[in-house]
Amino acid sequence: MNISIFGLGYVGTVCLGCFADEGHNMIGIDIIQSKLDIINSGKSAIVENEVDKLIRKGVMNNNISATNDYLKAVENSEIAFICVGTPVSIEGNLNLENIYEVSRQIGEGLRNKSDFFTVVIRSTVLPGTNEKAGKIIEEISKKKLNADFCIVNNPEFLREGSAVYDFFNPPMTVLASDCEKGLKIVTELYKKLKAPIDLVSIRSSESIKLINNSYHALKICFANEVGNICKKLKIDSEELMGLFSRDNKLNISPVYFKPGFAYGGSCLTKDLKALNMLAKENNLNVPVLKNIEHSNNIQKENAFDLISSKNVKKVGIYGLSFKTGTDDIRESPIIDILEMLLERNYEIKIFDEFVNLSNLIGSNKDYLYKKIPHIAKLLVPDFKEILNFSELLVINNSSKKFIEEIKSKPGLQIIDLVYIPELKNFPDYQGISW
Repeated sequence: MNISIFGLGYVGTVCLGCFADEGHNMIGIDIIQSKLDIINSGKSAIVENEVDKLIRKGVMNNNISATNDYLKAVENSEIAFICVGTPVSIEGNLNLENIYEVSRQIGEGLRNKSDFFTVVIRSTVLPGTNEKAGKIIEEISKKKLNADFCIVNNPEFLREGSAVYDFFNPPMTVLASDCEKGLKIVTELYKKLKAPIDLVSIRSSESIKLINNSYHALKICFANEVGNICKKLKIDSEELMGLFSRDNKLNISPVYFKPGFAYGGSCLTKDLKALNMLAKENNLNVPVLKNIEHSNNIQKENAFDLISSKNVKKVGIYGLSFKTGTDDIRESPIIDILEMLLERNYEIKIFDEFVNLSNLIGSNKDYLYKKIPHIAKLLVPDFKEILNFSELLVINNSSKKFIEEIKSKPGLQIIDLVYIPELKNFPDYQGISW
């Protein structure tokens, strides 16, 4: 099939590479020229396992291209995936204007197109988005919904760090539309995946990501609070939560049930806020959901208190992104710790092998420079430099690449936020919840 992808962030770029790998002809559309240049050169604009290989292969095979010409993209495709960001406001409202702007662009592209066209909304949205996007496209294109074009909701379940694996091995494929023809087209697109296809109501499909990510946030906070209790009572939190997680009949899944640092990233943070805002707008009292973020903030305070309890001024931070193996800085909880430390005049150096300032673009770059304007002075390119500098090393990266180097430095104090068991016997080691 000929497919266009609107929005080349994490979700869009992964979809671009994965669909191309299945033999589809892909056109990526974005407003940031540097992303387009990177992809057209055969590279990925994001740091994510396996994506570079897929983009390079697709460009070499001439079935991946990237452009800002949305009219040409619609003209040369049968399906358009909307994968643009839906950022959240301070109050918790999802900003859906990117969705509606792309809908306007698709509407323009459909004016002179006679073939039936399928629009797939992959972005995280609110109930009612499908309906509004359909009206926008109808109004701009002068075409009729479900006769000339359709809209299918298809929420993604991709975790950063394992997004390619998750694309090909999703827990389920959720589709929703009031157009049977559109559902058949998108079902055919996913026929190679082993996951079941769930055809659900439109409003359920529009809500599932908010529910999923809010629950993931809850699990992380639950595990962290258990870990804090375990640490106080000298209980092995990893052993206890490992035992808890083995009960997959009642306790569901071990994913996220791991004591450690606060959750981060754009998805869990914004979707939880959006769900709380929905409850507030409908005059509903949801104390559990409302206090998840509070619990998460307490875990950040616990991390800072642990660091400040050490009698040091030179602190090295190993790991800046919110998840190992990615360069996504957005809502990374270690950024909040950095702000607290810098306000108190700590000397800081940071090393993250996946974060290269010259490669950061878009909202990822904007977030980092807004929070830490002088980040370039803090980041170092070599782990040895941070090791030589540090009196205290804060580990926020689950990679075990530098374990032996860490062990070789006498007198180093370590605070582990991610659980590296190989370091537990180090003389001056302390875990946040173990």
